[in-house]
Amino acid sequence: MSSAHQRREHPDTSDPQALPETAERLRVARVGKPHGVRGEVTVQLFTDEPTVRLAPGAVLIRTPGRDTPDRTTASLTVSGQRWNKSICLLTFAGIGDRDAAEALRGSFLHVEVPAEPEDEDGWYSHQIAGFRCVGAQEQDLGTAREIITGAAQDLLSVETPSGEEVLVPFVEELVPGIDVEARTIRLDPPVGLF
Repeated sequence: MSSAHQRREHPDTSDPQALPETAERLRVARVGKPHGVRGEVTVQLFTDEPTVRLAPGAVLIRTPGRDTPDRTTASLTVSGQRWNKSICLLTFAGIGDRDAAEALRGSFLHVEVPAEPEDEDGWYSHQIAGFRCVGAQEQDLGTAREIITGAAQDLLSVETPSGEEVLVPFVEELVPGIDVEARTIRLDPPVGLF
């Protein structure tokens, strides 16, 4: 499973978007730059079903990214979806100009899904944030931060013990195993990467 999700074990009752314990948030997209002057935005997709999950009428849960100007968490209703070549463009109800669209840049868009995973051995990319990364001789290589989705291949972002970021191509040869229960990722990086 390549899409990311979050599970709330103990939802905060003061958060109007808190999910019940039986629900999870599946990250489906990240808002990119505005397109035009009427509130349309580009999105980076984290789902293989964009025409279903991001269809007009879909209600999405929005969480701000690191550099998102609008820091509030809110739900957005998709009012339009179209494609410009291979780029998905969305419009949202209530977001009618370029400034409002720009304030959403970097936001993550989530949908609510049942808590039970379809595949017991599977995992979502967001689950591995914080996993310990180890080498072939069990040496500590750092902590997994996230999987960065790329056009050609995905990259595993690892924070080394010295605080530096190392990007490891997320391929079986370099990332041969993930143990969800032990919260570890086994890496076989080329010499000099770490």
